[in-house]
Amino acid sequence: MSLKTTTTKKTKSPKTSLPRTLTRTIKLPVEGNDLLESVLHKMNSSREIKTLWRIINTNAIQRLGMTDHGPIHFQIVATNSLIFLRLLKKANIEPSIVKDFNLKYEHAEVVVVLASLLHDIGMTVNRKGHEEFSVVLVSQLLKELLEELSIEDRTIIISETLHAIISHRSEGQPLTLEAGIVRVADALDMSKGRSRIPYERGRIDIHSVSAMAVDTIEISQGTEHPIEVDIVMNHTAGIFQVDDLLKKKLTGSGIEQFVEIRIFMDKGDGRQLFKDFYQKKI
Repeated sequence: MSLKTTTTKKTKSPKTSLPRTLTRTIKLPVEGNDLLESVLHKMNSSREIKTLWRIINTNAIQRLGMTDHGPIHFQIVATNSLIFLRLLKKANIEPSIVKDFNLKYEHAEVVVVLASLLHDIGMTVNRKGHEEFSVVLVSQLLKELLEELSIEDRTIIISETLHAIISHRSEGQPLTLEAGIVRVADALDMSKGRSRIPYERGRIDIHSVSAMAVDTIEISQGTEHPIEVDIVMNHTAGIFQVDDLLKKKLTGSGIEQFVEIRIFMDKGDGRQLFKDFYQKKI
């Protein structure tokens, strides 16, 4: 009597695609800043940080009906922050971490980038009070991201980063140049419907109309001020975004004397200067 052996066909397990948040990387011009390059590499390699970003966006978009608060937002804020800081450096304006602690300019870049990429982490817990939650959750992450530094330098950079994070809230009071930069850079993510002001989707009101009125935001070196921000709109309703969010974040930021905001209107017939929205004498 012969025994027949049966073989079981191996079935291929279905491929599972990772959520886009987990595959997206942050890209910034490091310009020879080795510490910044190291920090970015660690963040882009961190499954924990990317999962936190995914949770933030789930809460923001799916549960609260808000605009994106994930890696796209953080990329924009970090880019804006670096542009601001580098333009101020060109104008010989010293970062607070250099002036107060005698650290290097490169450390200031790390502070603004870390704060820009981690300032909304607290939204994994709750939108209300997320700034305070962010400070608690980010503390340990910063120790890991900066583990190569001396205890003294690491402690200073962590403290300055946490201050920049807590200062981005509406009633925040930045005490450093770096914190003021992050506060304003966060508010500048408002083009193409990316309003930082919550609005009810599907409802036509000043929030929804103004959110779609801002086409582009351009940051460049100014002539009378170190930083010039040009905001191009397709409708005057966009001024609500600038007045209700950006101007409030800029006022009291500590960098308002370095920034000029100009608003241009473009309704399809070319860009025309609408008004010099914000100028403060240096």
